[in-house]
Amino acid sequence: MADTNKIPQRSEIPVEHTWNTADIYPTDEAWEKEFDETQALARTLPSYAGRLGESAKTLYEYLTLAWQVSDQLMKLYNYAALRQDEDTRVAQYQAMAGKAMSLFVEVNSATAFETPELLKLPAETLERFYADEPGLELYRRYFTVIQDKKEHILSDAEEKLLAAAGEMAQAPDEIYSKFTNADLTFPDAVDKDGNALPLSQATFVPYEMSEDRELRRSAYEQFYDTCGHFQNTAAAVLSAEVKQRQFFATARKYESPLAAAVSSTRVPPEVYHNLVDTVNANLDKLHRYVTLRKKLLGVDELHMYDIYAPMVSGADKVIPFEEAKSTVYDALAPMGEDYRAIIKEGFDNRWMDVYENVGKRSGAYMSGVVVHPYVLLNQKDNLDSMFTMAHEMGHAVHSYLSNKTQPSVYRNYVIFVAEVASTCNEALLMEHLLGKTQDKRERAWLINHFLEQFKGTLYRQTMFAEFELRLGELNAQGVPLTAELLSAEYKALNAKYFGPDMVTDDRIALEWVRIPHFYYNYYVYQYSTGYSAAIALSRRILKEGAPAVKDYWQFLSGGCSKDPLDLLKGAGVDMASPKPVQDALDLFGELLDEMEAIARG
Repeated sequence: MADTNKIPQRSEIPVEHTWNTADIYPTDEAWEKEFDETQALARTLPSYAGRLGESAKTLYEYLTLAWQVSDQLMKLYNYAALRQDEDTRVAQYQAMAGKAMSLFVEVNSATAFETPELLKLPAETLERFYADEPGLELYRRYFTVIQDKKEHILSDAEEKLLAAAGEMAQAPDEIYSKFTNADLTFPDAVDKDGNALPLSQATFVPYEMSEDRELRRSAYEQFYDTCGHFQNTAAAVLSAEVKQRQFFATARKYESPLAAAVSSTRVPPEVYHNLVDTVNANLDKLHRYVTLRKKLLGVDELHMYDIYAPMVSGADKVIPFEEAKSTVYDALAPMGEDYRAIIKEGFDNRWMDVYENVGKRSGAYMSGVVVHPYVLLNQKDNLDSMFTMAHEMGHAVHSYLSNKTQPSVYRNYVIFVAEVASTCNEALLMEHLLGKTQDKRERAWLINHFLEQFKGTLYRQTMFAEFELRLGELNAQGVPLTAELLSAEYKALNAKYFGPDMVTDDRIALEWVRIPHFYYNYYVYQYSTGYSAAIALSRRILKEGAPAVKDYWQFLSGGCSKDPLDLLKGAGVDMASPKPVQDALDLFGELLDEMEAIARG
């Protein structure tokens, strides 16, 4: 099926290759019935406003009801969103997803009193409540997390002002999104045969991955020349984003915008700085990678439009879906049979929606529905698709175990650990594939895939994180963030990261214009830390076996019952230390050693 050029209709997809949403609700009518019940239940929540401190019984009743509503609401939304993503053109599921989201907004508004009232409860009152109502012990950590924010919560009047300013604070991101996705258009790119091809945000990176160097160069020049025409507007928007972060951090009495951002996941700023410092200490390895890329591509000068082109060509092969499932299952043997039993349950019981169909959402994701996880794929029967399957099933096992083990209040793990389980699966798959072949061309093909992950996730995302950090520092010093300054800073970072064998031109200096991560509020560093933790965990599992798997199982079952650094430390990885990042970069160096040896022939 994946080999055909015709995209099928949803009705043409065999049922065994679609996910089974009936496990959530057997019919749309059942969804509507529970929606009405949940809405009625939600509308009783405001009756608890002003009463959370009156008794342990009242507080426990409220929390039990609030989390029941939350669970039902998530189930409602998940079903509607999954059905909508099967075919985004279907109005019925658009409407159902819209209804669920509206109810989310209604509930959030109706329970806005919760945090302020909990913050006003003295510690001694809470201790008395725990004694009066033992069921409240479940929420001790939940209360602690809220109470820890106390010094950053302002007076009621000040909080209202900040809330009113919140909509304006979203403006830079919204303006940037409209500018880049709707208003910014580009001239066509031209391939080696002189064919004009439409250039857009969506087609730019695929063109940069082409083996046609003329197409890569043309797309690169047209894209960044166009960005250059709007660089002053883009700089004003990005400057506004940086300034609003500083405003809110100062208002809430944080030391810096970075400290304010990482507080939401309870990760100390030192983790961010450790990442940047450790990657900077290992840039020599990235420089070696660039030198190797230049050699394998056989070019006199390596330009930034050559950075995504395949270094190894002609080794690609078709990997049918059933073969990919079998390979992933075999690769995860080091995880133990309990882990693989969950993978098999997902494979055998329609957790996955496999193939593309007309109207289906693009890309891939995992949705951690309480009944069981769901995985959306757009299978292409190639190496990338097999790794995507392993990645998303890693997320699935993480959510499955957290949902089965943790109560509602602690089920949802934070973003800092979210990519660990998925990337750990990918690392084990890569080790499995490398262990099966000594063929130099196939090993080069596989190692190239691994090196590209390191380059894109550990090095490039850290470069983004360093640029974001630099912008915050310059703004705090009162330095205007002009287009000229932004381009100079970004160009210098590229030159530092990619080294002397890369031509760092004035066009790449404008790449900051197209990167949405700079509007994510110090979010992007977590891709790099998560990748490093996953590499460390996979190496420990392969080396130590059952004891490491037991610790990892506890991590996967932890949800947010502990702070993310504590969860990872229990699995054997101390992200407060630079060591996991250094160990991952050491592995990158080992892979480079082999790739360089293969290149020497």
